[in-house]
Amino acid sequence: MFQPLVQFHDLAHPEESFEAAVLAGLSRPQKSIPCRFLYDEHGSQLFDQICRLPEYYPTRTELGILEAAAPAIAALMGPGIQLVELGSGSSHKIRLLLDLLKEVRGYVPVDISSEHLRRAAEAVARDHPAIPVTAICADYTVDFDLPPALEDGFTKRVAFFPGSTIGNLEPDEALALLRRCGRLVGRGGDMLVGVDRKKAKPVLEAAYNDAQGVTAEFNLNLLTRIDRELGADFDLARFAHLAFYNEAEGRIEIYIESRIDQLVHVAGHGFRLSAGERIHTEYSYKYGIDDFRCLSRRAGWAPLAHWSDAEELFSVHYLRRA
Repeated sequence: MFQPLVQFHDLAHPEESFEAAVLAGLSRPQKSIPCRFLYDEHGSQLFDQICRLPEYYPTRTELGILEAAAPAIAALMGPGIQLVELGSGSSHKIRLLLDLLKEVRGYVPVDISSEHLRRAAEAVARDHPAIPVTAICADYTVDFDLPPALEDGFTKRVAFFPGSTIGNLEPDEALALLRRCGRLVGRGGDMLVGVDRKKAKPVLEAAYNDAQGVTAEFNLNLLTRIDRELGADFDLARFAHLAFYNEAEGRIEIYIESRIDQLVHVAGHGFRLSAGERIHTEYSYKYGIDDFRCLSRRAGWAPLAHWSDAEELFSVHYLRRA
């Protein structure tokens, strides 16, 4: 009998409506749409392109750190673990660890983009046929339960959260997510998390305003998705990508800015935007080493180790549930 390469579970909550989120976000005084909706199929492909851009240092820097630290990380994880990757995307970074870990009892990629997730998980399963792969389509920023079949058969569970995605959350949301991850891995579980560091403003702003315009296309693709899925009439030529570093808050702020006064329609509702008015799409908080270690302790984790690059652009932290 045919056995699928990957066990796939769709745990995305049906009540999480794209339409409801967009209508609610555009009705606020400060218009805002959650950044998770940037990652439709085309958005996920564009983000993969962003990760290869010369200005976008986080991906290659984190990969370099993971490659150098992989033996030490594998020793901390130990044999027989179940590895849960949150926001797995194309699952590139996990391969550095899967090649070194012993007797991995399961790899569980979790992502909100179902088709992108399925393809990436199948690629990992083909390359690592001895490792059971169970893909979970879910929003990891809210509570979700893993299937009962994944609740035993391993020595410990380790959460892997790469890419500094934790920076997309407000600090109180990041604290809540770290606590949620603690419940997910259970007593004695570990977590490996990538964190973008604070650094010079020009370096940060260049990473989100690349010369090729791929980041702008990624941001504005949200309007294309709204047009396609919600019968809207956004004209991309009337909008611009805007990203800058807010030093006081320690974060990159990303918006879609209206170039002119205009009226747009979404799912039968009209919304007026004035010239220069912004739709917030994403924050990316940056953390010093001590800042993040303090945050992790507040969430119930014991920091065991951290690694950085020579230029001090990025950091990777290994935590154990306290």
